[in-house]
Amino acid sequence: MSEVSANVFASDWTPSSWQNRTALQQPQYEDAAELAQATAQLAGLPPLVTSWEVLALKQALAEAQEGRRFLLQGGDCAESFADCSSPIISNRLKVLLQMSLVLVHGLKKPVLRVGRFAGQYAKPRSADSETRDGVTLPSFRGDVVNGPEFTVAARRPDPQRLISAHAHSALTMNFVRALIDGGFADLHHPEYWDLAWVEHSPLAAEYRRMVAGIGDSLRFMETLAGPIAGFSKVDFFTSHEALLLHYEQALTRQVPRHPGWFNLSTHFPWIGMRTAALDGAHVEYFRGIRNPIAVKVGPSVTPDQLLPLIDALNPHDEPGRLTLVHRMGNAKIGAALPPLLQAVRRDGRRVLWVADPMHGNTESTSNGYKTRRFDNIRGELDQAFDIHAAAGTRLGGVHLELTGEDVTECTGGARGLSEADLERAYKSMVDPRLNYEQSLELAMLIVRKSAGGMAA
Repeated sequence: MSEVSANVFASDWTPSSWQNRTALQQPQYEDAAELAQATAQLAGLPPLVTSWEVLALKQALAEAQEGRRFLLQGGDCAESFADCSSPIISNRLKVLLQMSLVLVHGLKKPVLRVGRFAGQYAKPRSADSETRDGVTLPSFRGDVVNGPEFTVAARRPDPQRLISAHAHSALTMNFVRALIDGGFADLHHPEYWDLAWVEHSPLAAEYRRMVAGIGDSLRFMETLAGPIAGFSKVDFFTSHEALLLHYEQALTRQVPRHPGWFNLSTHFPWIGMRTAALDGAHVEYFRGIRNPIAVKVGPSVTPDQLLPLIDALNPHDEPGRLTLVHRMGNAKIGAALPPLLQAVRRDGRRVLWVADPMHGNTESTSNGYKTRRFDNIRGELDQAFDIHAAAGTRLGGVHLELTGEDVTECTGGARGLSEADLERAYKSMVDPRLNYEQSLELAMLIVRKSAGGMAA
């Protein structure tokens, strides 16, 4: 699609037109003037990503739609400002690089790496307020809005946090870019990516064999052809749920030589399941930006709801434009997903299907922790591959909440973490994440499933 035609559908759109629609999951700021001052300041700050990076990602996603790449999207459920530190960022990058190495080796195709970070500071909430011991305060909506402490001062939505979110996102992006440009992702040195788990994990031997095999192959190719520059670094992109529309609007810009509007807060924004109403503010905002975009699709969505949403967000069927992330739950995916796949395929819509096996499998334990069972995560992903194969469609990626830290938030996995283990290292302020070991295990299971070898 040409540059001009890609923007035709947005001719009746402006970055602020969402304000004429119902905007769900937005904080209630007490002072409109304070909000206006903060967003004006934000609008004058440099962007976090560039338009050519955004368009490069869109092209790569178009290749994933055709089965020539596999999307690995992962990171924190909700970033915190306190976790903007070099060890946490580098460990998160390490586990994504390790997972992508496993997937490249097993799937025999390039892996598109998209971090769920450098902007994932907001979270939707099931209620606007929280009550404890007779005291009611606004719900914690992420560091970009307010603080987690249950006090009046902390829970007040503060527009200045929008500026802090931009700063922390910029610091994160700067460090990731510096690591990658400095050779951190060099396939010649996968030992840079080692985490502590390698010394004691049941998966260590298998992973080390894989790394050794890739190293041997790389040395063989370079013996024949000389140094291959493409193996010294990787492309890496960012994503977040574009929940706070005042923040996203302030970072929506026009750029020279590319018509239309780009959201330059991230490469790959997505719409959450709670804000995907066809006539809502989020869909209105997303339809006008030129970024590749994604939508979370839950088990209650019907074909009659999904097809008009696709029309609104990608009316010209632009390659790489639209990703649908299904998050059904292990118990519901068998009934909920096939009708959607059939409807989209029957109408010839061009989308990238991605599985999120995390969000539909959240449960609470008897001792009060939110968790996810690894067997349910694995089960939903296992079914997703089978359902797509039966429908004649393609599962082109995974979307995961994970961390590079040694947390105990999801039960099961190679170590068989139990409910009792959750107390040892449960650090998430919002949703439970896969730890580094469970993440690598899931990558290996994806490869085995793709090869027809995953056990039921």
